[in-house]
Amino acid sequence: MTRLVPRASVVLAAAALVAAGTVLVAGCSAQSDGAADRDPGTSRHSAPVGVPTAVRGTGTLGSDFVDPEEPPAPEATVNPAPGSWDDVAPPSGYRVVLLSPADPSTETETLMDAVESWADAEDVTVVPVVADTVDERLSSVATAIAKRSDLVIGVGDEMVDPIAAVSPSALHQQFLVLGAEIAEPTSNVTAADWTGAGFRGEGLGVSSHHDPSTFTDERAGRALRAGVAATLNDLSGIVVWVP
Repeated sequence: MTRLVPRASVVLAAAALVAAGTVLVAGCSAQSDGAADRDPGTSRHSAPVGVPTAVRGTGTLGSDFVDPEEPPAPEATVNPAPGSWDDVAPPSGYRVVLLSPADPSTETETLMDAVESWADAEDVTVVPVVADTVDERLSSVATAIAKRSDLVIGVGDEMVDPIAAVSPSALHQQFLVLGAEIAEPTSNVTAADWTGAGFRGEGLGVSSHHDPSTFTDERAGRALRAGVAATLNDLSGIVVWVP
């Protein structure tokens, strides 16, 4: 497997330590603060713990989403049948952070629009967190975690490496990477992508031929719903590959 060049790895690791420290400080602060002191949009999450916080949705996955007799292994790629996620919806009060880069590409804007449209349809609260500069991308992930939402949805290839660097230090927080994936995700990071997407991080490229024309409103919305359905059914740390 191709890796980042050594110098880039060292820089990213050092930056991740700084961001991880920010995550830990935010977690400690959240634990010491009373519920009355929380941000009005705070989710049902308590202080960080060592495992992903599972939030269950309403409805059930179709039997052809995954084989119920053989649940996917960590980091596995699943190929759910079309529509097998349609019955699943987020619970009342569900809250997500939409994590994105500044000056998004056309493809990233399509992903952002899909999140907003889905949230409107499902009465989900969306809290935007934007990484205004390259230097702020790691800290923006820490900011997203500090919001203590039910799910952080990352869009844009630029956010893949920062999420990969910081998410292992915040295993209580569920992430969904939309239209891309992380090469070696921890148990709290799920990806939803398709043939034509699949960027996996700097130096790793894509797991399929990159095709901007595949980033349609319909495809993005379908992938989002499939990915969210997986996280709402405790199927995290995997790649959901939509047809």
